[in-house]
Amino acid sequence: MTNYIRSTMLALVSSTVLSSMGGAAFAQDVAPSASKPVAKAPATREARPAEKVADARATMLGATEPTDQERIEVRGVRTLGDGVTGRAFGGGLMGKEDAPKSISAVTRDWIAKQNPAENPMQLIALLPGVNTSDTDPMGMTGGNMSVRGLTESQMGFTLEGFPINDIGNFAVYPQEIVDTENLKTIRVAQGSADLDSPHLSATGGTVDMYMIDPKAKMGGHVNMSYGSFNGTRGFLRFDTGYLGNTNLRAYFSYSQARQDHWRGPGVEDKKHGEMKLVSDWGDGNRWSWAVVGNGMENNAYRAVSLSSWDQYKQYGDKGVNPLNPPANYSAIPYTVSPNGTKSYNSNYYKLHPNPFTNIYSSMPSTFNLGHGVVLTDTPYFWYGYGGGGGGLSTYCLDGNACSANKMSVVGQTVTGSVDGVTSGTYPFYYTSLTQTYRPGNTAKVTLTTGVNRLMIGYWVEYSKQTQTSPYSRVGEDGAPLNSADDTGNLVITSGPYRGETLQYRDSFTQTRVHTPFIGDQLSLLNNRLTIDAGLKYAIVDRSGSNYLPMPSQKYVTTNYRVALPTGAIRYKIDAHNQVFASVSTNFRMPQNYSLYDSGTYNTKTHGYSTVPNPKQAPEISISEEAGWRYQDSLISAAVTYFHYAFTGRLYTQLLPDQVTTTNINAGSSHADGIDVEVGTAPLRYHLRPYASFEYLHAVTDSNMPAGGDYLRTKGKIAPQAPQYQVGFGLDYDDGHAFAGFNLKYVARQYSTFMNDQSIPGYVRMNIHVGYRLPKLGFFQNPEIRLNLQNISDNRYLGYVTSPQGNAVATVGVNGRKIGASYPSYSIASPFAAMATIGSDF
Repeated sequence: MTNYIRSTMLALVSSTVLSSMGGAAFAQDVAPSASKPVAKAPATREARPAEKVADARATMLGATEPTDQERIEVRGVRTLGDGVTGRAFGGGLMGKEDAPKSISAVTRDWIAKQNPAENPMQLIALLPGVNTSDTDPMGMTGGNMSVRGLTESQMGFTLEGFPINDIGNFAVYPQEIVDTENLKTIRVAQGSADLDSPHLSATGGTVDMYMIDPKAKMGGHVNMSYGSFNGTRGFLRFDTGYLGNTNLRAYFSYSQARQDHWRGPGVEDKKHGEMKLVSDWGDGNRWSWAVVGNGMENNAYRAVSLSSWDQYKQYGDKGVNPLNPPANYSAIPYTVSPNGTKSYNSNYYKLHPNPFTNIYSSMPSTFNLGHGVVLTDTPYFWYGYGGGGGGLSTYCLDGNACSANKMSVVGQTVTGSVDGVTSGTYPFYYTSLTQTYRPGNTAKVTLTTGVNRLMIGYWVEYSKQTQTSPYSRVGEDGAPLNSADDTGNLVITSGPYRGETLQYRDSFTQTRVHTPFIGDQLSLLNNRLTIDAGLKYAIVDRSGSNYLPMPSQKYVTTNYRVALPTGAIRYKIDAHNQVFASVSTNFRMPQNYSLYDSGTYNTKTHGYSTVPNPKQAPEISISEEAGWRYQDSLISAAVTYFHYAFTGRLYTQLLPDQVTTTNINAGSSHADGIDVEVGTAPLRYHLRPYASFEYLHAVTDSNMPAGGDYLRTKGKIAPQAPQYQVGFGLDYDDGHAFAGFNLKYVARQYSTFMNDQSIPGYVRMNIHVGYRLPKLGFFQNPEIRLNLQNISDNRYLGYVTSPQGNAVATVGVNGRKIGASYPSYSIASPFAAMATIGSDF
C-alpha cells in the first residue's frame, strides 16, 4: 500500500509538470535576466527602502550558509520592536519557501514572543514532524527531539553555517547554542541535508539556525525576566551601528540565567555571551564573524523507568526511601551508623552535575568575483570542555591490606594515592570529561551562466577529542571537591601501571574530514522549472588511542568512503502553486565510543563492560519526498509525502553473557508519512492562525540481534516514532497588544523494538500575552510580556530517552530466552510562568 501511495504521488508531480510545460520550447522561454546573476544593491550607510533580494530560481540543494539565506530576506520592513513585523505567516511559524524539498521555519515574529530563556528545540516544537520534549521550563537542562521518528543525533545542527553536533557521539546540547534575542530564524529540513551541510550524522535532516545582523544605527536591546521556580534571567545587547566611515557594524551581548529544579534538589546557572560583526560592500560582497561563548553549571534531572514513574505519580517523594527517590536525585548526602561511620549516597544530587564551557566561532563570507562567479567561505572553530553524568565509588588505598573496597586494575589489586594521601578508605566521584578542538572550513564556488548554475565545494575538518573519566575525592559534605573532576585524581601507586590515573575511560580521537561536493541546477521555462542534481563524497578517517590498561586494541584506525547523490525538481504551476520532488542519500558514521573498550573490568570475561567494534559500518538512509506548496499574500500552505529507508542502523547490543555491550549494525527500517502545514498573514481582528499535522508509519524491517539470538521485531513499529502529531498556533498582534495560544498533540510512542512498552500520547498548551508601551525616554519600544507554559499542568512522560529491544522477557527466533531490558524516559516540565520586561534602545 505504501509503495502504491508513493508511486502515485511521484506520478502526480511528474504529470503536473509535463502537462503544464505543454511542449513549449525551453530556450525561447528563458527570461533575459536569467543570463546573468541578479544584481544586488550595493551596501550603503543610508536607510534602504523595503526590497526583496529576489531570484526567481528555486533555492539550490546547497544553501546552508548564512549568505545563502540573504537572497530571500525582506529588508527594510518596519518592525514593532525586537524584529517583530506583525506580518509573518502563522505568527512567525511559517516562511515563504522555494526549495525543491520539505523545509519548515520559525522567524522573529514567533521567537521574540516566547519565553526568552527557551532553547532552539523548544522553539520548533510546533513544526510538522518535530517531536520535542524539555525537562525544565527554561530549557537549561537541554531536551530531546525526534523528527519523523529520527532522533536529534540523526539530525545535523548548524549555527551560522558551522556544525554544533558533538563530533564523537553527535549529541546536541540546545541550552548552549544561542540566545533567542539574537536568533533570526530556525529552518528545519525534515528529510535530508544540503550538499554543503557540514555533517557526519544527518540521516534524518538538518536544523539550521541563523543569527540576526547588527543594526545600522547605534542602539541595542535589554530585558529582565522572573518566573516560576525562582527563574531569573537578564539580557543586554549593544549594537555599534556603522563604525566610523566603514561598512563595519557589530553587536555584543551577554545574558545570565538561574533556575531551581522544579522536582527534587538542584539548580541551573548559565552565563552566555555572543558577538557578531558584519561588513557589506560592492555588489553582493559580505564578510561576517560570529562568536558564541557559554558556561553552564547545572544538576541533572533523573531519567525514570515506567515503574518508577508510576510510583512517583502516586506518592511523589513522600513515603519512599529518601536516599533513592523514584524519580529524583536525593537531597541526602550520606547516612551515619550508630558507631559514627558515614555511608555516602551515590544518588546525592551534587554527585550528578553537568558543568560545561564551550566557544563557537564562525566567519561566513561571500565574495562576488564577477562574470557570474560567487565564492562562499565559512571557516569555523569549535571548543568545548566539561563533564556529564557522575557517580560514586569507594576505594581503599592500602591494596591487599584492605578488607574491602580494594582498588583493582585489570583484576589485580593495587595501591593508590590522592593528594598525597596513601592510606585509608574514601569515597570518590567520577564523571565523563570531554575536551574538543574542532577547526574546519566549508568553501564553495557558484557559477551562473544563462539557465545553468553550477556549484563546486569542499568541506574540510580536523577535530581532536579527549575523553576521560578519572576519580576524585568527595568531601565530608558528600559533594565532589571538584565538580569538573579534573584535579585531585586517584593515582595508581603499584604494579605495572604505577603513576597512571585510575580511569573509567581514557581515549583520544582524531577525526579528519575531506568532503568534496558538486551540484548543478538547470532553470527553464522562465524559471518556472528547476532541476537539481548533485553529489557529495564523504572521506572520513578516524584514528584513536585507548589508554586504559590492557585494552583489546590500543590503537585503532577506521576509514569511511561514502558517495551521497541527490536530485530534485521544482515546478511553479502559476504565481501561487508549485510542486516538487526530491531524492537524497545521507549517512551517519559510527560514534567514536564504538572504537574503544571502556567501563569496569570483568575478571570472568577478561574484558571491559563495553567492548569495541571498529568494523561497525555507517548508517545509510535514502529519503524521497513529493510535495505541493501554495503561497500568496494571505495564505501559505504545504503538503509533503515522504518515504525513507535505512540500512545498517547503529545500535548498542547486550551480548549473551548479559554483562557486556557492544555496538553493531542492526538491520533496516523504513517509514512513510505525510506532513501538512498552513499559516496565514493577519486576518480580521489581527489574527494569524497556524496548523501542522503529521502521519507517520515507521517500521522495523528486520529481526534485531539480542542475547545471542534475534528478537522478532520485523514488522514492528519503530520506537520514538509517534503515528500522529498535531500542532496549532493562534497569534493576535495589533501593534500594541499581542497574545498567542498554541498546543501540540503527540500520539503514543513505543519505547521498545518489540512494542511491548510505550508511553501514552499527550497534549501540551501554552499562552503568551503582552503589551508594547509608548517610547519612554531612552527606551524606544518598552514591552511587557507574560509566558505561561503547560497551562493545564499536564504531568506526562515526554520522551523515550533510552529505547530497548524488549521490556518483557521473550524467546528469540532461534529459541533462546532473552531477558527484559527496561527503557528510560524523561519527565516533561510542569506549568510555569515567566514575566519579562524589555525594550530596544
